[in-house]
Amino acid sequence: MIQLTHAAIDPAALLESVSDNQAGAVLLFLGTVREFTAGEQTSHLNYTAYESMAQSSLLQLEQEAAEQYDIVRIGIVHRLGELSLGEVSVAIAVSSAHRATAYECSRWLIDTLKQRIPIWKQEHYTDGRVEWQHPGMDPNAVAGSLPGLNQAADALRSNLPKEQA
Repeated sequence: MIQLTHAAIDPAALLESVSDNQAGAVLLFLGTVREFTAGEQTSHLNYTAYESMAQSSLLQLEQEAAEQYDIVRIGIVHRLGELSLGEVSVAIAVSSAHRATAYECSRWLIDTLKQRIPIWKQEHYTDGRVEWQHPGMDPNAVAGSLPGLNQAADALRSNLPKEQA
């Protein structure tokens, strides 16, 4: 199960999708919306993506992980849209014969996903400020440098406050 969704993520369904009798370890990672980031209070988040590019990039990420790690199955679900405090924004499930491999693969998947997948987080703070976050890309700085990124940057700019666009 590799998907982007606007609906709440179902961790049980994701775990079921990676379950296999060959696996001695099944690991689930849930990324959730936290209340404080670097001392700043968050009211909610909004995730935006260039969906077709993000979906194909997630599939490529799954393939790379399968080549690097001795895993049985991988599942990745990322939420899009507005999320409230405590909601699950991303879920990664990995099954493998041994726990060390499941932990290593899961850590690599979330770290690499955050760097490479064209999903942007718009953080809304309780004082009214809004900031775009993505550790690997700035859609305004790199628009035009990658195929399809112009459309992603345009989608993001349409959601930016006028002074940031």
